[in-house]
Amino acid sequence: MISTLWGSDHLPADEELQEMLRGKLRILQTDSAEVNALFMELSTHLVSINSEDKAIFVTFKTFEEIWMFTTYYTIESQRHVIFTLCFVFSLGSLFASCSANQMFDSSTSGGDLYLEQGDIAQFEPPFLGSGWTVLCLADGARGTAPKPALEPLWNNLVLFYLLLYSAKGTCLATAEYDAEGPDELSVAPGDRIIIVGLLVSCFDWFTGQKEATGEVGLVKTSLVKPSNIFLDEEKWMFVSRQEDKVIEESIAVLRKNSQSDVGYNYKLGKTEGSSTKADKKQNKLKRSIQNILDQGQDSSPDSIVTISSDPEDSVPATEGENPSPPCFTVHPVVEGNNNTENLIPLFSFLEGQDYKVEFGILYGLSSELLASSTFAGHSDEDELIAFLGVARETARKKRLFWPQTRLCFLLGKLCAGRLKLSQARVYFEESLSVPRERFTDLRLLASIYSNLAVIYLLQKNTESFFAMTERLAALLLGIPDCLKSLEDNSVLKYILKKAVLSHNKMAEARACLLLAKYHWAHAEGVWVVPYLERLLVLCDEAQKPWSISPTDGYLTLGRLYSRLQLPHLSISSAKRGSLQPSAILSDCLGSMALVLDSVSRMNDNTKQESAILPQVAPYLHQALSLTMVPDVGSDHYYVLSHQLTVCLCQLFYKHKMVEHAIRHMHTFINYNPPSQQVAISVPERNSSLIWLAWLHIDNNQPNIALDILDSVLASMPEHCTTPQEGVILNMRGVALRCMGDLRRAAESYQAAIDVCQEYEDIPNWAVAQANLGLLCLKAGAKGLAQRHLTEAVQLFSELNEEGYEANFITVLLELGQHYVKQQQLDFGRGCFEWALLLAISANLSDCQLTATKHLCSLYGCENPDQAQCIIYSQHQVQLLRRTGDIRQEGDALEAISKLYLTLGTERSLDYTKSSLGIFIDLGCREKEAYGWLQAGNIYHLLGQTELVDIYVQAAQDVALSTGDTIFILKLLEAAGDIFFNSCQDRDKAITFYRVQFKEKNTLKSLLPLCLVVHTGERLNERVAYHRLASLYHFLEQHELAEHYYLKTLTLCPTPLQFDEETLYYVRVYQTLGDILFYDLKDPFDAAGYYHLALAAAMDLGNKRFQLQLCTRLATIYHNFLIDRELSLFFYQKARGYAAELNVRRINISPDQHYSKRIQQSHTCNDTFLVDDFVKRITYLYIF
Repeated sequence: MISTLWGSDHLPADEELQEMLRGKLRILQTDSAEVNALFMELSTHLVSINSEDKAIFVTFKTFEEIWMFTTYYTIESQRHVIFTLCFVFSLGSLFASCSANQMFDSSTSGGDLYLEQGDIAQFEPPFLGSGWTVLCLADGARGTAPKPALEPLWNNLVLFYLLLYSAKGTCLATAEYDAEGPDELSVAPGDRIIIVGLLVSCFDWFTGQKEATGEVGLVKTSLVKPSNIFLDEEKWMFVSRQEDKVIEESIAVLRKNSQSDVGYNYKLGKTEGSSTKADKKQNKLKRSIQNILDQGQDSSPDSIVTISSDPEDSVPATEGENPSPPCFTVHPVVEGNNNTENLIPLFSFLEGQDYKVEFGILYGLSSELLASSTFAGHSDEDELIAFLGVARETARKKRLFWPQTRLCFLLGKLCAGRLKLSQARVYFEESLSVPRERFTDLRLLASIYSNLAVIYLLQKNTESFFAMTERLAALLLGIPDCLKSLEDNSVLKYILKKAVLSHNKMAEARACLLLAKYHWAHAEGVWVVPYLERLLVLCDEAQKPWSISPTDGYLTLGRLYSRLQLPHLSISSAKRGSLQPSAILSDCLGSMALVLDSVSRMNDNTKQESAILPQVAPYLHQALSLTMVPDVGSDHYYVLSHQLTVCLCQLFYKHKMVEHAIRHMHTFINYNPPSQQVAISVPERNSSLIWLAWLHIDNNQPNIALDILDSVLASMPEHCTTPQEGVILNMRGVALRCMGDLRRAAESYQAAIDVCQEYEDIPNWAVAQANLGLLCLKAGAKGLAQRHLTEAVQLFSELNEEGYEANFITVLLELGQHYVKQQQLDFGRGCFEWALLLAISANLSDCQLTATKHLCSLYGCENPDQAQCIIYSQHQVQLLRRTGDIRQEGDALEAISKLYLTLGTERSLDYTKSSLGIFIDLGCREKEAYGWLQAGNIYHLLGQTELVDIYVQAAQDVALSTGDTIFILKLLEAAGDIFFNSCQDRDKAITFYRVQFKEKNTLKSLLPLCLVVHTGERLNERVAYHRLASLYHFLEQHELAEHYYLKTLTLCPTPLQFDEETLYYVRVYQTLGDILFYDLKDPFDAAGYYHLALAAAMDLGNKRFQLQLCTRLATIYHNFLIDRELSLFFYQKARGYAAELNVRRINISPDQHYSKRIQQSHTCNDTFLVDDFVKRITYLYIF
């Protein structure tokens, strides 16, 4: 027990602590009466105590005792009792170590007791003039000394188990007090009182001795002030795009998606209070803003830089690389006519050993296009073939090798198109056998190989096919452009198969790339995906980096996924592409556009197109960092940077990250444009600055916002009012209101209203009126506020266009709250319901949710209607499911469960289980535990007792898994209350309360920090002890009841502050007296408790309690203790109180009191009354 005493995990105690406990056990060996009593409560019998072996031997006499002790052991109640055992004697004495070598007069033998410095002993304070008494823990020897040199052992364990602060020494009286009985001391201010024993602050009284007269008696603790005390404390791009074109498109997309209304529509002021925050960089910001405003002075209000690329760049790349195919006239073939002049243009075109772009077009044309577009003047293909045949023969005779080669290729292609495969093969093979030095036109060679391979395959000439394929593979793997010469993908598939079988990852990757490009060129996107996916996998698996960059591959794959309606995969590919180290600005912008498109498809919401999506935040941030590079200082970069910043800040603002939004806006403002020419229009510039001002207002920095707005307002032309000026004036009012300058705020609002009236801007007029109303509310002018808010509602209700609903709803909710506060509940309900209908009509989920919450609060608190509250709570759950806020959905379901529980319906169980499932999914262990417990409580109310224990045990298991001791304590108390607050199975509450006490001890030993809030913990512990005492009293386990009632009293704080505290003492002491007198038949000890109760009643001045207590004392002294004098004294006092209270008769017969006891004792109502009383006292102390 001693070695593993410390902490909830039974960690080994330190050596000093073990030695102190061994000494305590040695003392207990000689006097074990108290130990026997404690172990009897554990349903066991003490055999012996062996301090050296650190063991306590116990025995059992019945199986019932074994069962009960096992139960206590399981819930670790025995630890609590044993701790009580070890420290029960410490209240009247203290352990200390000698601070010097010293002698004590022996009281047990003839020799003196000698203790060395550091020896540990038990010291008892002086009593009635005697000296200090010391008990040696080594051998039990005793001795005395007038003033021993000692150092109290106020270590953590002693501090933990000492019940309250205690004091020893002397104290001074602070007020006059006349004794009301012989057991009290009359004191005057300044009297020195010697503390006899201990002064414990939780008690009302202590025993003191007047230093002047030597009188000893009870002294009220509240009347003294201690004066002398001791206290304890490669490059493989599929699509090539110019960066300028990408930037221009991106700016257009960002403008479309970030159409902020801040620069054009009035903002409704914040409805909650705000505190102003200072900013040290305000002057620097002001100078930067002024520089931006000064650069736009010479420009027209609507001027804007048009982003355009160079004229050469504006020509599509395909026009330079893919010119129009040539066209030749076919002349009829006449036998015997050897005139070759008609063939000169054709030979001139086909001459040359090197590849030309025009050749590429010719090689790629199909037989049909060759016959229809490249050659003209023939009637059919036979005529064309005859013409080309003559040309071929002429070229052969004139030894024009390259024209001959290409003419053979064209003839072979035409024959293959007519399915004359043998004839086509002859032409293709001839094209390869034409004598020449070298074949430099590799595109032509690849085309010949490709056509021959197809013919060999169709003719099932496998040997020739494989031989030709190997040749073609070499070209394809070495020269990517040869891919354009392929007729089909059979050769590419052969390459891929062979690469896989040979385990060559690089060849496999190349084959996948060629296949993907082949299908991409043929607009077969579905077939591109698998090869591109495998290629990217091979890139990721590469043990060393390849020279190719996968960025374009990921983006291409993302676009394909988007076309295939796979938005999540599309977004993932875009993310991977942007995260590649080789990613550039155009890649980031491409990823951003891809994500925007994919999310819009995923949400299938047209309104989503005009909003910035949170999924694009990383791309905005990355692109913004790339535009801020100093080497890229051009106007289009500046405009792009502006749009990126605005969009990113809107995202931050939407997600309550205002400080991040402000920081990015400041960074952009400090990033000066590359030239003095304004890169963005003046209205757009002003809108951005107004947006920045609003961010500062939302960040509780209205003074900075006011400086920004004043600077923008000063930059506007005089004598020419614009609608944007009204926007600024309205926002100035908001800023001034936040600063507390209500007069200037009202003037600014009125100026904004004048601008609205000039331009007949009804929506903004309504907002300005609402702002005036909110201002009046803040100023306390409720009537004026109601008038302005009502006018705003009237203006809003006259509007037919869309886009104003959010502000309208906000104003309705504010007006409704105003009506509710004025107790005009019908008007308030009407405003809330109108707001909800508007939100439903406009499909504004957030506004619906807010209005529904207001209605739930209205019907739940101000105008209770459980049926309506349930209806709106269920609608709230539907809204939360739509928005995806699962946590709030669980809370709402839990609230509905409680509503149904108050109505006593079984539907409460369904909602409890629904909320429980959500909390389990979310991993909210505490809410899950309470959900299990609530379900168990409902089953208990339904009488399904076989399920109660299962759910309660599940709650307890979840609570224990959290490792939060304080939470475990709360849940154990709530679990015990399920049984405690019912009239069946109340004995089950004991298990939970005792476990709760064990956990409290664990908390105090493991968390010394909790001592800082020690008072709050002791209050909770006090309530728990009182409940346990009441339960034992109800179960007729009177000794345990007495023990825990006394334990409760030791936790009471002092000095007393409320009459309820004194009344609590009266009731508890009276209850203790009743237990001793009626149940344990001990009139002597009962009289002591009644005396204490009487003293508290006299202090309270409650004569009815005094009458009851005096009557009981008179009965005890008359019939049991046979003290006629005291009997008569209390009888006379009782008669006096009876006369004052008009009580006709006093009966001191013992039978009378016993009969009353049978009728009154052990009732549930009395127990609940006292328990509720404890809660009231606890509430008073906490609040």
